[in-house]
Amino acid sequence: MRRQEQATSQSNAPAQPVRRAIIKSAAATAAASLLPGLQTQARAAGIGKPELAEVKIGFIPLTDCAPIVMASVLGFDKKYGVKIIPSKQASWAAVRDNLVTGGIHLAHVLYGLPYGVQLGVGGPKKDMAILMGLNRNGQAITLSDALAKDGITTGPALAKAIAEKKRTYTFAQTFPTSTHAMWLYYWLATYGINPMKDDKVITVPPPQMVANMRVGSMDGFCVGEPWNAVAINQKIGFTAVTSQDIWTDHPEKVLGTTAEFVQKYPNTAKAVMAAVLEASRWIDASNANRTKMAETIAAPGYVNTQVETILPRILGEYTNGLGKSWHDKHPMTFYEDGQVPFPWISDGMWFLTQFRRWGLLKTDPDYLAVAKAINRVDLYKEVAAELKVPVPASDMRSSKLIDGVVWDGKDPKAYAHGFKVNDLAA
Repeated sequence: MRRQEQATSQSNAPAQPVRRAIIKSAAATAAASLLPGLQTQARAAGIGKPELAEVKIGFIPLTDCAPIVMASVLGFDKKYGVKIIPSKQASWAAVRDNLVTGGIHLAHVLYGLPYGVQLGVGGPKKDMAILMGLNRNGQAITLSDALAKDGITTGPALAKAIAEKKRTYTFAQTFPTSTHAMWLYYWLATYGINPMKDDKVITVPPPQMVANMRVGSMDGFCVGEPWNAVAINQKIGFTAVTSQDIWTDHPEKVLGTTAEFVQKYPNTAKAVMAAVLEASRWIDASNANRTKMAETIAAPGYVNTQVETILPRILGEYTNGLGKSWHDKHPMTFYEDGQVPFPWISDGMWFLTQFRRWGLLKTDPDYLAVAKAINRVDLYKEVAAELKVPVPASDMRSSKLIDGVVWDGKDPKAYAHGFKVNDLAA
């Protein structure tokens, strides 16, 4: 049974009073939200003096940009001798291009994007580096209210409609190698829908998803928050499935850069990692901190939405837009005692298996070697040791996804080739 169904309770209460109650409760202790030790200005001895005084970090207006923003706003960056300048980007393609050309130094970025650039999938080829994870969970697949009116609210119902071929169904993801493309494809394939053959898939930047659905350009999309919540608030869509229901505690955004940047500015990279790691730990420390974070990133310079739109799902309080409400046991998280920021090798390998499954890669790469080259576990462990952040005993982990298939990284080629629904072409 899916976790969402296990944790669900029926409710027909209006969403807005619920959100206001959540905000009022969480804000009650906000005065105590500052992390002890913020005044400490001494850098951790093992990190060293940054080579650069300022770093420009690209971000997309999504809730999970929070560690980057809060590292800057709360002054964690200054603690490690570097100034973070958050730089809003228009699309993930812009993030990619600015990373490759040096327009930005680092980025809040989709996990699969550095892997695509490393292998030259759908764009320029350049050696990349993932320094740490930024968050787990907290994305969703939204279907249009027009589908709901036709009785299509579940994966099986959608599969039946597509099989009847009465029309072409269009779905949007945020970038060809994005996490959102992989969650969308995996979910569709779980119900026998081949996203490469049975429907139409388009690429749309996150902030443009809702507007495109409003004018009828798509039947569904996969994107990060707050845009799924916005679709519900504007009464144009409903949450069909959360990403944590597809893969509980899945990796999502990462702190990414080029391998060249890490080689030229290793102390700067570690200083930024330390600042962002402290911000991640701060956010997860309390609901008061999460409330302060939501209030901060809702500003026009960041996500540009209402705090009432961001906060409920950050606190795990979900409504699906069809009258169902539940407390999600696996909402978006940023730290979890060091589990979230650790750059698991097996997580990177999983994205490669899906690139192969869906024909983005025409041959099997050396899954382990590529992941070890991109995921800088060595740098992360250095920084974690200085901040006394626990690290896992292994670089690999095991997970069971929505279709019941277990991923543990032991045989990635067999895993990639083992799905009945695929577009391997070789």
